Amino acid sequence: MGKIIAIANQKGGVGKTTTTVNLAAALGVLEKKVLLIDADPQANASSGLGIDVESVEVGTYQVLEHTITAKNAIQKTNSPNVDIIPAHIDLVAIEIELVDKEQREYMLKKAIRDIAKDYDYVLIDCAPSLGLITLNSLVAADSVIIPIQCEYFALEGLGKLLNTIKSVQNIHNANLDIEGLLLTMFDSRLRLSNQVVEEVRKHFSSMVFETIIRRNTRLGEAPSYGESIIAYDATSKGAINYLNLANEILKKSA
Repeated sequence: MGKIIAIANQKGGVGKTTTTVNLAAALGVLEKKVLLIDADPQANASSGLGIDVESVEVGTYQVLEHTITAKNAIQKTNSPNVDIIPAHIDLVAIEIELVDKEQREYMLKKAIRDIAKDYDYVLIDCAPSLGLITLNSLVAADSVIIPIQCEYFALEGLGKLLNTIKSVQNIHNANLDIEGLLLTMFDSRLRLSNQVVEEVRKHFSSMVFETIIRRNTRLGEAPSYGESIIAYDATSKGAINYLNLANEILKKSA
């Protein structure tokens, strides 16, 4: 059975989708079979792996609705060993449509139960909210990666997210672990970046990944070409950071 990891933070702009796409690509390069589920209506993870979002006819929306099997929503990507269930802007409507369904929090879990065994890792890119789609992702997941940017207000909202995870553990998914807190957008020249790293490590110690994702121009450029950082520039700092993160996760899972 593949390990299911949700990448979540209700704050936008923390490097969540960047992490999902590039971690998937890094695990793929390390010869792990990966399925990425785009659970964000903005569909940036889909376009970041070369999917034409406008032409998506079946994806996460239909999978959550249970009108199509997850297997039939899977597409190949241009990244080795990485498949995707893409998203489309219509996913935004699912919150309203599921609200009066029985066991609405378990829709994703039920849908991907049979396909998880075909992969080593299933990564879920969550929307920047704590709504029903993110709740579905946390209920379906074995663990969660929380990206935290090395900037002012970095820890803002983290308490709320940790409380949500605790609620999910208590009510829906007792086995949900925190895979780790991932420090992103680090700039060693900035005193503030170093302070945030110090602060997060002091408060959360062993929960924080050793790997830190550095601010990197190439990381910002890659999505506009529909490529992961590994495909776009394998020698860049960003590519090396995400390969290090993938290795750290593999070591943890061993």
